[in-house]
Amino acid sequence: MPRRKPLELPSYKVRSPRIYIDADACPVKDEIYRVATRHGVPVSVVAGNFIRVPADPLIERIAAGSGLDAADDWIAERAGSSDIVITADIPLAARCVKAGAQVIAPNGKPFTEQSIGMTLAVRNLMSDLRASGEVTGGPKSFTARDRSAFLSMLDQTLRRLLRERTKN
Repeated sequence: MPRRKPLELPSYKVRSPRIYIDADACPVKDEIYRVATRHGVPVSVVAGNFIRVPADPLIERIAAGSGLDAADDWIAERAGSSDIVITADIPLAARCVKAGAQVIAPNGKPFTEQSIGMTLAVRNLMSDLRASGEVTGGPKSFTARDRSAFLSMLDQTLRRLLRERTKN
C-alpha cells in the first residue's frame, strides 16, 4: 500500500489589524473612526464605563468596568503584533509595546521599543517630583498640529500593517 502524503495545512494567516482606543480622555476618536472606516479596519473603543460611539459595524464599544486600570488591562490583554493602540497612558503603552503592538499617542508620537524605556523613566521622575511638591506644570495644550501629526502617523502605521498582512 503506497504511503500517503501528510495533510497539508493552510499557510499561517495573519490576523487583521484592529485599533484599540484608550477612550476615556482621547481627543482624536473621530479621526480614528474616519481612518478606520476608510481602510475597513475594526475599532475597539475601550473605557471604564459607557461611552458613546457611532453606529457602525466596525466600531465596538467596550465598558471594561470601573476598576482602577480596567480599561488598560482589557486592552493590554488583547493587543498584539497586528494591532494599533491609541493611548496617552505611558504604562499602558509600555505593556502594549512589549506585546508587539504599534502604539501611538494622540499627538502622533509613536511609542517604540527604543523610546518606551526613557519615556517611562521620565514619567516616573515627573510623578515623583509632583508627589514631593515640585511644580512641574501640566501637559501642553492639544493643537491642530498635534491632530495633523496623529492622523499622518495613524494612516502611515495602518497602511504598513495592511501591506505586511498581504505579504504573508
